[in-house]
Amino acid sequence: MNGQGLQVERVSVDNPEGLNLILGQSHFIKTVEDLHEVLVGTSSELRFGLAFCEASGRRLVRRSGNDESLVELAVRNALAIGAGHSFIVFLRAGFPVNVLNQVKQVPEVCRVYCATSNPVEVLVAESELGRGIVGAIDGAPPLGVEGPAEVTERHELLRTIGYKL
Repeated sequence: MNGQGLQVERVSVDNPEGLNLILGQSHFIKTVEDLHEVLVGTSSELRFGLAFCEASGRRLVRRSGNDESLVELAVRNALAIGAGHSFIVFLRAGFPVNVLNQVKQVPEVCRVYCATSNPVEVLVAESELGRGIVGAIDGAPPLGVEGPAEVTERHELLRTIGYKL
C-alpha cells in the first residue's frame, strides 16, 4: 500500500454447496474454542467448520469444527478474506437461526455481518495497517413486493418447517 490510502476489494465467498454460513468479527484468539463449544452444544446433528483470522502475534488462521471438509472450506475462505479478527463458520445439518443468538452471545464476538446460504461478497478495506471487513453483500436485490398469495406461502412454509404453530 505504501501511503496510497484505502483500497476496497470484493471477495466472493467460495460456497460450492450453497451451505449456510455465518461471517463475523471478534476480538480474541479464544473465539475459536468458544464458538466451537457453542456450536457443538446446539445439536448433536450439526456439522460445522470455522476459521478465525488472528490479527496480531503469529497472525495465523485458527480453525476448528467437527467436519473436516467444512473446516477446510472455512480456512480457504478466511485466507481469501484475510481480515484481522474475522471469523467464518459453515454449517451442515443446521441453520443459522438455530445458533445465531448463541454465536452473538459469545463474549469475544463483536459483530455478525451475515448469516445466510445466499451467494456472499465480502467488502474488505485495506490500508497500511491491514485489512478489515466493511460489510457483506448477501444475495440479490428484491424483484417486487409480496402480495396476498406470497404472504400465504410464507406462512405455510414457516408452519411446514416447524417455526410457527
